Amino acid sequence: MNDGDKGAGQAAPSRRKDARRNQKALLDAAAAVFVASGVEAPVRDIAAKAGVGVGTIYRHFPTRADLIIGVYRHQVDACADAGPALLATSPSPHSALGQWINLFVDFLVTKHGLAAVLQADNTGFEALHAYFLDRLLPVCTELLEAAAVAGEIRPDIDAYQLMRGVGNLCIGAESDPRYDARRMAGLLVTGLRRPHH
Repeated sequence: MNDGDKGAGQAAPSRRKDARRNQKALLDAAAAVFVASGVEAPVRDIAAKAGVGVGTIYRHFPTRADLIIGVYRHQVDACADAGPALLATSPSPHSALGQWINLFVDFLVTKHGLAAVLQADNTGFEALHAYFLDRLLPVCTELLEAAAVAGEIRPDIDAYQLMRGVGNLCIGAESDPRYDARRMAGLLVTGLRRPHH
């Protein structure tokens, strides 16, 4: 952004910002409806929750697949953005890592159902999965490195392996009320701690 074009051009960026904010509200509403009612939920329910007309949703997302992909990417972005924010505000990097893994578990258990729907259209799913790894692996790596530098965890933990392990702990969690994936993932994060002699 260069500052030379202030004045006449001011309306456009703020309109763009409004559009982005509206799209975020729409995606948050769609995510909530999908989690509560499944991805086949009527678009009018999403429109009602977002406080917009059905036409607005179709303008942004012409097909249901577009909307599902939009929601999924939006959730991945939120999970990615949370990493640096948690590092900045948590008492320690290990604590930030634990909180981030909780968000990641929530994403996998509640939101990842969205991905399953897309597996029918494999190319879409592969692109999403690549997006998921591109966005989340660097964040997980940054959290692990910060905790290792602080001497809180062993330095040899690989982000992909940790995310994969947490993902495996989450399999089937949404359909088994006796199983708490968050607690098991928490035990895993606790287990990363460097033993104090």
